[in-house]
Amino acid sequence: MVAARITVNGKETPISPAAPHTTVLDFLRERGLTGTKEGCAEGECGACSVLVARPGVHKPTDWVAVNACLVPVAALDGQEVVTSEGLATADASGAPAVLHPVQEEMAVRGGSQCGYCTPGFICSMASEYYRPDRCAHAGPADGGGSDGGSGGSEHGPNGFDLHALSGNLCRCTGYRPIRDAAFAVGMPAEDDPLARRREQSAPQPVATRYTQDDGAFLRPGTLADAVRLLRERPEAVVVAGSTDWGVEVNIRSRRAGCVVAVDRLPELRTLHTGSDHIEIGAAQTLTEIERRLDGAVPLLAELFPQFASRLIRNSATLGGNLGTGSPIGDSPPVLLALEATLVLTDADGEREVPLSDYFTGYRQSVRRPGELIRAVRVPLPLSPVTAFHKIAKRRFDDISSVAVAFALDIEDGAVRKARIGLGGVAATPVRALATEAALEGRPWTARTAEAAARVLRTEGTPMDDHRASAGYRSAMLGQSLLKLYARTTEAVPS
Repeated sequence: MVAARITVNGKETPISPAAPHTTVLDFLRERGLTGTKEGCAEGECGACSVLVARPGVHKPTDWVAVNACLVPVAALDGQEVVTSEGLATADASGAPAVLHPVQEEMAVRGGSQCGYCTPGFICSMASEYYRPDRCAHAGPADGGGSDGGSGGSEHGPNGFDLHALSGNLCRCTGYRPIRDAAFAVGMPAEDDPLARRREQSAPQPVATRYTQDDGAFLRPGTLADAVRLLRERPEAVVVAGSTDWGVEVNIRSRRAGCVVAVDRLPELRTLHTGSDHIEIGAAQTLTEIERRLDGAVPLLAELFPQFASRLIRNSATLGGNLGTGSPIGDSPPVLLALEATLVLTDADGEREVPLSDYFTGYRQSVRRPGELIRAVRVPLPLSPVTAFHKIAKRRFDDISSVAVAFALDIEDGAVRKARIGLGGVAATPVRALATEAALEGRPWTARTAEAAARVLRTEGTPMDDHRASAGYRSAMLGQSLLKLYARTTEAVPS
């Protein structure tokens, strides 16, 4: 097997002798590329942002910004990375490098103050700068706005979406000049080498077997290889985007004797719409799902802008979010409301499990050792009345105190069907079964909504912690249903 290698700013370099748990951040800094900084070490500040060439949605290649502090460098075997140092261009004459357009605008508009977080901002901005469909959003600046908590729209006159920077923090409160710089950049020139690179295919994933004294990082080439490997190594840690495991490595100093990466398995990266369901591969990133569905599942479209940050969504997967079994994950309530099922696979074959039966306890599920989540299936047709309410201390990039997802069928002024998913109010994500029963078959009126809201306040077993009290969580459950009723009565008379 060929030795693991990574291309950084156009130069190929071996990954060895880095330990298997070494992050891209540490790998780069050890080689003098110190523009990549460590701020939080858990993917919340963006100081470590770098660009990775990934298979594109609208072009063969997309330049995708990711948190280098979370990704093991071995996960980028055979891949291409560009850091803030690699954005500027230089020629063989030794003349000073020419700043990238994003760097130039940040400089002339005062977007860099202390400079610590500037390289991360620049890489995230460059990812948005090269987004192929950015020109489709060009027009008068809309100045932000809200659409009920689902993310709003903050596109500049050049089509630049400020939510591309939602995972980046500036500790010097320099957001206005950064915004000005983002809205001032033009479109890439025809001879821009990174723009031209988008027209060529992204690097294909390579089977990786990277071992050092303290462990191994393994990337199987096929799903069959993966499930066979997991049968042989049931103790292995399975990673996709590494947005959860990376935090464990950095903050809790966890180490694994064997890590198995499944994020590039082609069998886990499909998206198919059939006559009775939509099947979403478990290893597609949330950004890929968002852009490929393009609003076809409105409840998911409402979830995505509230799920962490763009930097995290560029790596995180539905399979990973469900695999961790966290009771405060944002996708389970939505998928419960959508009545999703999971396709689980191992060396013996596949089985399909309703998500409502998947969770068995705190971070526990019916998934057996050696079993992978291959896909998520969302049944069709979709309920026409949907909403996702995330209650958190920050509007974006925060862990929810309570998450509530609704999917209702309202016909002739009555609730024919109700599905409600809850997060943050029990040891597992749960369906609000009593509230669903209190709604179904009843007229969609203020009286029905108020009565059902009283029931919803009693669902789950909310607890007191540093994010919210049990009383607050219960109150927010009831308020979320009243909020949904107030919104829908604009179109559905009571």
